[in-house]
Amino acid sequence: MKPTQRYERMVRQVQADARVPALSVAVHRADRPLWTFQVGADIGADSQLRIGSVTKTFTAALVMQCRDDGLLDLDDQLARHLPVKAHGELTVGRMLSHLSGLQREPYGDVWDSMTAVDVETLLAQLDRAEQVLRPGLRFHYSNLAFALLGHVVGRLRGGTWEEVLRDRILEPLGLHDTTVTPRRPVVGYMVDAWSDYAHPERPDDFGAIGPAAQLWSTAADMARWAAFLADPWEMDPAGSVLAASTVEEMRTPQVVTEDVLWARGFGLGLVLQPQPGGERILHVGHDGAMPGFLAGVYGRAGGGGTPGALAVASLGSSGTAGEVIELPHQLLAAVVEHDPADITPWTPGPPAPERYRSVLGRWWGEGFEYVFTWRDGSLHTRSVDQPAKRPPAVFAPVEGEPDVFRTVSGREAGELLRLTRDDEGRVVRMHWATYRFTRGQEAFDGHAF
Repeated sequence: MKPTQRYERMVRQVQADARVPALSVAVHRADRPLWTFQVGADIGADSQLRIGSVTKTFTAALVMQCRDDGLLDLDDQLARHLPVKAHGELTVGRMLSHLSGLQREPYGDVWDSMTAVDVETLLAQLDRAEQVLRPGLRFHYSNLAFALLGHVVGRLRGGTWEEVLRDRILEPLGLHDTTVTPRRPVVGYMVDAWSDYAHPERPDDFGAIGPAAQLWSTAADMARWAAFLADPWEMDPAGSVLAASTVEEMRTPQVVTEDVLWARGFGLGLVLQPQPGGERILHVGHDGAMPGFLAGVYGRAGGGGTPGALAVASLGSSGTAGEVIELPHQLLAAVVEHDPADITPWTPGPPAPERYRSVLGRWWGEGFEYVFTWRDGSLHTRSVDQPAKRPPAVFAPVEGEPDVFRTVSGREAGELLRLTRDDEGRVVRMHWATYRFTRGQEAFDGHAF
């Protein structure tokens, strides 16, 4: 069976078993053509479905653009950038990570009345919204927090959230089928639990809550967006939307989403779902839910066999089919299992710089043995008992200090590695994060074994 035939069967199975009136799925990878598939009534490749809270990933990216451009800091308080009557002490960073403790929704029973409020009303009623948890205590999902962040972005850029989103993300990345107001909408449904009846839901506009959940899109656009979140080096090599290092920062875990299993985390606006198998494999993206619609949009970072820019989007026209948001994780695993990335042949490279050749080889620190190597133009290390699938620590020289390195990734990231040389210029001792490293095993008092 061809891989795409396998994917099609998986999609058809979900549509049939979960009773989804219409389901659109796309698989993106850098080394194959985009694969899309639709099943159900009245849906095509260019049909738009609601993506709900996947919208938050765009708002988060806009906030990080503002940070990178010096317009705000993640430690800034909300009141510095938005005229609020209450909750002005909440920080931008905590709001991005759902650590603000702000209540989930704006004041009023918005999901009962289905009445949208404008920005002025949202801000005027903010003093009636509760601080339900102490800021920083634990994860508490808040659409209200993200709505406010979207309007911060608009205010800082001198436009509306919608205008800034279009100009600074959608157009540069070519996401032309992602819109606030749909052009080719699919009808969303509530499927009856006890019969095959599907009741159409109203496609309401959510006004000032738009930055949290308003967008409509296609599976193809969303797969490309998730590929950007997983592999910005491939999707945006010039960093025209966000620097790759900023996307990496967004993927850095800030909090677990529930305090029992610790199976899922949240970064800066992104859901982080680690995968089993002993490697550092992360599915990064977001789920979305709106009346009549569910969406799962995830890219895969890390792991052997993972193609560049691998991502899956699954958009369904049922508000009750949870299988729609699980499908991307299943398809991402299926891609790697049945059609992994081609193996790149190893080719010889240049030798390590003469100055650092005496660093290479085995060293001991804290009673454990490490191996220092030169790979891909950088100094690396890993403990001898570290699983091969775990990434090494990687170092970069500190400018102006040729015998000092900064740990740029892996164990002790951010810490310094200092080299000590003998009279002949050979490195005979190192200090990493202040711990002594020697060629032979030594106790902390210097006793050599």
